[in-house]
Amino acid sequence: MWINKEEDKSKMSEIIEALNQLEKERNISKDLIMDAIEKSVQAACEKDFGKESDFSVIMDRETGEIQIFTAKVVVPDAPMSPNEISLDDARKLNPDVQVDDEITVETTTQNFGRIAAQKARNIIVQAIKESEKISAFVKFSDKKDDILTGVIQRIQDNSVRISLDDHTETILSEKEMIPGEVYRVGDRIKVYVVDVKESQKGFRIIVSRTHPNLVKRLFEREVAEVADGTVEIKSISREAGSRTKIAVYSNDANVDAVGACVGLNGTRVNNIVENLMGEKIDIIEWDEDPAIYIEHALSPSKVVSVDVTPGEKSAKVVVPDYQLSLAIGKEGQNARLAARLTGYKIDIKSETQARQAEMDEEDYEEYEEEYEDEAFEEEAESVEAEEAEAEEAVTEEEVEENEE
Repeated sequence: MWINKEEDKSKMSEIIEALNQLEKERNISKDLIMDAIEKSVQAACEKDFGKESDFSVIMDRETGEIQIFTAKVVVPDAPMSPNEISLDDARKLNPDVQVDDEITVETTTQNFGRIAAQKARNIIVQAIKESEKISAFVKFSDKKDDILTGVIQRIQDNSVRISLDDHTETILSEKEMIPGEVYRVGDRIKVYVVDVKESQKGFRIIVSRTHPNLVKRLFEREVAEVADGTVEIKSISREAGSRTKIAVYSNDANVDAVGACVGLNGTRVNNIVENLMGEKIDIIEWDEDPAIYIEHALSPSKVVSVDVTPGEKSAKVVVPDYQLSLAIGKEGQNARLAARLTGYKIDIKSETQARQAEMDEEDYEEYEEEYEDEAFEEEAESVEAEEAEAEEAVTEEEVEENEE
């Protein structure tokens, strides 16, 4: 029997209290954990009874007391194996039992109480860990496509390990880092949650500092009019660490979309720039007319004219001579970002280049017309020559016929 039955009962009572608390606070089924405890204890006791033995472990759902029951065959005399019980001992349990009957007997081992309590604790600890993983997965799944603030814990192997809460960490990989950004252990950092994926060890949170939506979410947090939908962010193009263009539109005629995003004395946009470590942000007004939209997108450059071919999603833009380099930008960045923002292929020329191209085109058209006229005259002369040859041939045939 139990070495110290009262002590074992006390342990089981503590376990029941723990299970009740788990069910209440973490919504973990007490019955499911008890089933798991029964199976775990049974597996642990197989070495005492043997895998071939017919025994079962039952945990009382109210008291937590765990008992082992073994099926034994009643024999007339002393048992010859652990699966047998003498008729005298069997009748102490059931006076009506007969030889060769099968009877269920409670069986315990010297270490059973310790084993049962230890297994129960292990199962509960594991259940808590699994519950925490599931809760964390649900919590962070809801944060997909949003911003999280974490604390940098370690910097290693070109990656940054970030703590998001007391139990959850994520890794900012090198390709998701803003070029030139400096990271220090202990610094607080905002990251955009690209995805949350389940893995063998629980789940993995994929974060980024370069994603265009990081800028969008920062504006939603900083600008009330964006958060409530009064100002709509229509498009974003970004080269992280250098420059971002963002197109905005106001759904309220009384609200200036660009002004709302910039804020008084630039406070709103400056707060976002600070979060992005000085990255420049161009805020432009979206327009349904692609020509006007493209003109805005090429800001800060001035634009003379925009000729759009909607079917080809292309546009020819003319800018003042002194604005050409500004329109194109350093290494083509301004033009490249404007093209991504609008979705149009943009060909930029200065006024001088445009005039020269126009003159070249006019010259080509004149040359083409002259070429067509000359070709027509040559073709006409060729036809006349062929007709004359044909007439001469006919005349010669008539002369030969007359001579004959």
